[in-house]
Amino acid sequence: MHWIATRNAVVSLPRWRSFAFLFRSPFRTHSSLKPSPLLLLNTRYSERRYCLGDGKSVKGITTASSKKVKTKSTDVLTDKDLSHLLWWKERLQTCKKPSTLQLIERLMYTNLLGLDPSLRNGSLKDGNLNWEMLQFKSRFPREVLLCRVGDFYEAIGIDACILVEYAGLNPFGGLRSDSVPKAGCPVVNLRQTLDDLTRNGFSVCIVEEIQGPTPARSRKGRFISGHAHPGSPYVYGLVGVDHDLDFPEPMPVVGISRSARGYCMISIFETMKAYSLDDGLTEEALVTKLRTRRCHHLFLHASLRHNASGTCRWGEFGEGGLLWGECSGRNFEWFEGDTLSELLTKVRDVYGLDDEVSFRNVNVPLENRPRPLHLGTATQIGALPTEGIPCLLKVLLPSTCSGLPSLYLRDLLLNPPAYDIALKIQETCKLMSTITCSVPEFTCVSSAKLVKLLEQREANYIEFCRIKNVLDEVLHMHRHPELVEILKLLMEPTWVATGLKIDFETFVNECHWASDSIGEMISLDDDESHQNVSKCANVPNEFFYDMESSWRGRVKGIHIEEEITQVAKSAEALSLAVTEDFHPIISRIKAMAASLGGSKGEIVYAKEHESVWFKGKRFTPSVWGGTAGEEQIKQLKPAFDSKGKKVGEEWFTTQKVETALVRYHEASENANARVLELLRELSAKLQTKINVLVFASMLLVIAKALFSHACEGRRRKWVFPTLVGFSTDEAANPLDGGATRMKLTGLSPYWFDVASGTAVHNTVDMQSLFLLTGPNGGGKSSLLRSICAAALLGICGFMVPAESAYIPHFDSIMLHMKSYDSPVDGKSSFQVEMSEIRSIVSQATSRSLVLIDEICRGTETAKGTCIAGSVIESLDASGCLGIVSTHLHGIFDLPLTAKNVTYKAMGAENVEGQTKPTWKLTDGVCRESLAFETAKREGVPETIIQRAEALYISVYAKDASFGVVRPNKTETSSDNEISKPVRSERSLEKDLAKAILKICGIKMNEPVGLECLSIGARELPPPSTVGSSCVYVMKRPDKRLYIGQTDDLEGRIRAHRAKEGLQGSSFLYLVVQGKSMACQLETLLINQLHEQGYSLANLADGKHRNFGTSSSLTASDVVSIS
Repeated sequence: MHWIATRNAVVSLPRWRSFAFLFRSPFRTHSSLKPSPLLLLNTRYSERRYCLGDGKSVKGITTASSKKVKTKSTDVLTDKDLSHLLWWKERLQTCKKPSTLQLIERLMYTNLLGLDPSLRNGSLKDGNLNWEMLQFKSRFPREVLLCRVGDFYEAIGIDACILVEYAGLNPFGGLRSDSVPKAGCPVVNLRQTLDDLTRNGFSVCIVEEIQGPTPARSRKGRFISGHAHPGSPYVYGLVGVDHDLDFPEPMPVVGISRSARGYCMISIFETMKAYSLDDGLTEEALVTKLRTRRCHHLFLHASLRHNASGTCRWGEFGEGGLLWGECSGRNFEWFEGDTLSELLTKVRDVYGLDDEVSFRNVNVPLENRPRPLHLGTATQIGALPTEGIPCLLKVLLPSTCSGLPSLYLRDLLLNPPAYDIALKIQETCKLMSTITCSVPEFTCVSSAKLVKLLEQREANYIEFCRIKNVLDEVLHMHRHPELVEILKLLMEPTWVATGLKIDFETFVNECHWASDSIGEMISLDDDESHQNVSKCANVPNEFFYDMESSWRGRVKGIHIEEEITQVAKSAEALSLAVTEDFHPIISRIKAMAASLGGSKGEIVYAKEHESVWFKGKRFTPSVWGGTAGEEQIKQLKPAFDSKGKKVGEEWFTTQKVETALVRYHEASENANARVLELLRELSAKLQTKINVLVFASMLLVIAKALFSHACEGRRRKWVFPTLVGFSTDEAANPLDGGATRMKLTGLSPYWFDVASGTAVHNTVDMQSLFLLTGPNGGGKSSLLRSICAAALLGICGFMVPAESAYIPHFDSIMLHMKSYDSPVDGKSSFQVEMSEIRSIVSQATSRSLVLIDEICRGTETAKGTCIAGSVIESLDASGCLGIVSTHLHGIFDLPLTAKNVTYKAMGAENVEGQTKPTWKLTDGVCRESLAFETAKREGVPETIIQRAEALYISVYAKDASFGVVRPNKTETSSDNEISKPVRSERSLEKDLAKAILKICGIKMNEPVGLECLSIGARELPPPSTVGSSCVYVMKRPDKRLYIGQTDDLEGRIRAHRAKEGLQGSSFLYLVVQGKSMACQLETLLINQLHEQGYSLANLADGKHRNFGTSSSLTASDVVSIS
């Protein structure tokens, strides 16, 4: 994450002299910048960056104050210092490596570094490196301090122990017991070290050296160059490189408290200088938010300890156990007092912010916003990735759309929008699905990335180009008559997402201004010839490219005309010096007939030393004869590197060339410094419009998410539901089609692609609470999961997997499915289920959707039945819509007082004396569980099944009731018997063709005109099949059938016959309209022909992950083969 900035801006500092020029005056480019009055501006680095060196006062650190700090650190620790040391001691207690434990033994907690002054290199004398590091540590006491010392970043004391434990580094000097703990990493490994530390939850403060020559008897000055936090990478030096930097999802500081309204969660984002406050949360909703958001620090308010049971151990009994189980596995701290103000104080302490730094509330007050999803609901529909559960997010967007748009949709599903916002989202998607013009690419840029790069003046050329793309795409939408309406609709969802309310015209005007500002500064024209790198005779082009490519083409040439001129002049001077001093020598060597082992010489670019030198062997004449080039040879001298060390025996230069090199480097460094200064000035200029930039970036993220969803929804043949708000008229009849009714026509499972045409569709017309029964594997759980997903998608404004949908804007959607035990809380699976049921019942209103699958499955049947009956009465009294599914058939014998409960069942039919599910929702009660059949299908030994059947008959036979009981209709089984096909080849083909036509004709509703044609073993299909969709049945030599579909029948037949043993296969085929119909018929034929006794080679192709594959034929329609 941090490698881009460090590799190029830190690792290559000795190579880039432009940075040395910059570091000699680290504040020059910042001092003239005035802080923005906007709340999103962070003034921390522009006002509080300081360095120590030469004992002088810099940025508020005076000599007197430094001495005071020294006295405090070595003699007396404040209460705040002691709390920081205690925090570090708790972290050190988790260390396990033997080398780390040995280092910990040498710590002394008398100062923030943990140094023992009596050990070797442990002195904290005023002015030495340890003292200097202590000053930096006192500014950010809870961050690991890495201090640049030459070619290493070093850490001492406590920080060294952390590096050894979590970054895999070895301690300096081995494990000597007489020396203070010290560890570090080479400059080239800074990226990896920062990744390791932040991945383990630590923040890091990085201290850089001021590069350049240091006066005699003076130590190098150092300054805090930046910080790396979990979710916020180190960006120092990014302005000078041509690399993009991927930003992770921001990780806030989270505080949790509890009041009479419920749980409260405050998330504070340091980078954005903003916070969000979610109040009145349930325990399940709060845990869902914690699961979906990694936090930098977690603070728990003392109010959480006062639970309903009055126990002193939070989470031991009653409410709070789920939250305690989630928090107990994390590092957290307790706090007291006013929740928001105390938490903001904690954040300022954690990040070392001034008290004057303010944070803005990004919450948008909206009425009637649905409650956030419970954890169980989010996991059971795949809004949160869960093993074994189809992921809802993966079907909302194409596989090519991920990142920020996917995160936006996830957050919207977990926190459904208010009714007005949902309508805006739906209207936007509808417009996007019908436009005929081209759309922009919707460039997505992280808002946190924008804020951090601009506030720290580290936005580079690439980032400015991306920002301009964002602005230009907004302006493109504004100019286009079809897209401008979409742009206007996106304003309100963006307001909710960012908390920024911006007038439309103001927004467009500000985007114009920002885009023009970037266009005036940044070089976007590829044909600016003056931006090409220098090219001069006798000097390698690679030298000029390496020296100038870091700043050429970044800003428009008009802003650096003087610097470009100086670089061009110095390049010509260098070329002249090389030509006069080196070229005669080269000419002399070439003129001599050099045999093997003779003289050699050339002008070479020494890349490591950023110089152009002469490299040669045996070119000095044994006898000086005054020939051409000898005078230049006498002027040569050995080449030395920047440290004064001789480079090698073959490298030479002259005084004139060295002087020209110095002049050229200075000119190039000045040009580079000027470019960096201009880029930083542009960052400061744009930061005054940071709110507009954040708004624009989020708007395009939302636009891309909705556009991608609209495209994927059309591909899947989903529909836009009719979304209605709940009626406020209490006298309104809820059965008149008002908001207390939900109707889903042709509903299919969201995880199944409806476009393939093989899903079982159900129609759900819900005006009250359903009590649902059905056999095992009959589709109850799939139906509940599908209804939940469709309702959630509808209230968010998205498309739903149905043929039509009428969905009220529920105030909450709650789905409870199977429960597992929670060993952390000491709760059984039934206790966990009752905890979730308690939460559902307490929150259910007349505007809620409640879906409970197999209630009370985890306890004794009689009492579980009574609990289930009582829950149904409570839900019925609340007036909510929903479904409660159960296998507890004794519930129908209870004297329930529920008045609006409707009995529903998953259908079953009797085929060949066996009850099989149809996966269709019907009226009535199904008392058949198909338990024995399910156990047998899953491989339970036959002896166990037989014994179970015998026990069942002996005890429950008198109460057994099979099938679906309907109010006015009783299912009857067909008496038709299915006989096996005969073995005659002619009869087999005839009967097979008859069966194919019968099955396909009913499905296509076109029994007349269908023709099943045959292709012999050595024949090919006619040309009329080219480009047509066909369903075919291959009769293999082993008497088994293979069923498939294709748009290239001839190619498919050739492919089949090319396989070993299938050369003599014959075929039957039908030409159908469209590939979709071909796919449906393929699946239908596989299942139907198998049921009729035919042996199939690809039976597995007929299995589908949905409600099931319903037979399209009734019992009387089954073809009898005789």
